[in-house]
Amino acid sequence: MKTLKLLLLGFGNAAQAFADLLIDKETEIADQFGYEVSVVGIVTKSRGCLVNQQGIDLKKALGDVWTKGKFDNGQKGFTQITSMEAAKGLEYDVLVELTALDIFTGQPAIDHIKTAFSRGKHVITANKGPVAWAFRELKEMAQEQGSLFFYETTVMDGTPVFNLVRETLKLCRVTEVEGILNSTTNFILEELAKGKEYDSVIAEGKCRGFIEADPSIDIDGWDAAAKVAALLNVLMDAGITPGEIDRTGIGGITKEQIREARARNNVIKLICRGTIENGKVVGSVKPVEVPITSLPATIDGTSSYVSITTDLMGKVSIVEHAPEIEQTGYGILIDLINLIDCL
Repeated sequence: MKTLKLLLLGFGNAAQAFADLLIDKETEIADQFGYEVSVVGIVTKSRGCLVNQQGIDLKKALGDVWTKGKFDNGQKGFTQITSMEAAKGLEYDVLVELTALDIFTGQPAIDHIKTAFSRGKHVITANKGPVAWAFRELKEMAQEQGSLFFYETTVMDGTPVFNLVRETLKLCRVTEVEGILNSTTNFILEELAKGKEYDSVIAEGKCRGFIEADPSIDIDGWDAAAKVAALLNVLMDAGITPGEIDRTGIGGITKEQIREARARNNVIKLICRGTIENGKVVGSVKPVEVPITSLPATIDGTSSYVSITTDLMGKVSIVEHAPEIEQTGYGILIDLINLIDCL
């Protein structure tokens, strides 16, 4: 039995869902793929840090976080270490980059990943920042170092968008991407269309846990722009950043505009799009009126979709229905399985 050592940077909801799946699927991974997966480090800013080369007790780590909000400082391996110190100095095979997103720079996640690649380590990330801001550089660095790089969870949780293109659309050239990629704005627009007041919609979303304390990143279209950039960088080799996306959020959309659109048998959706103009890949995020009979109009609540147009296969669409955090955890897990398949 081979052992694969993981270093987790960050232990928020997605990382916890991933750890829970690792525990649940431990035997299946060993039986089907011949690997024992061992988490040798978990580094956080607010919950403490655990380092143990013999493997961290994930059940205890999860239990402590769920019950106390932090790791037990009496647990074996409890320590203080920064994320960069861990990336530079610990012994691991795979860096799992799950730190909080800085949507305007992609840091410090980019530097974490560069550090891992410089040591010949493999990387899995659920942080869209590095893929949106520095994908081409990171991809080239991974290739030079012989490292593997997976990032399925950066867009649409565990929905197989990148895997679909890589594994099942071989030799196809992606010429256009379109979708609804931000669940917060989709929910807000839908609830406003029902006649609800903006403040009550925001309060409901916060209560249900999918609208942040400060929702401006979503409302102003930055989150969607980062996802568009990530899609275009991976699928169309765009070399683009979120700042280059033509971006308009939903802050200026009124209930009157929504009613007028409905009178025309349309609804307003925040549509993400990437295409080729004059030989250059360009992207946009804008509120758009779409017919009530169209696919985007059917995407309700916190669901999302992406349509990928190719030269050989035409247009292929994927819908993710009302995802929960388990889908994000699964996306990280499937990246791990795909990485193991490549070893």
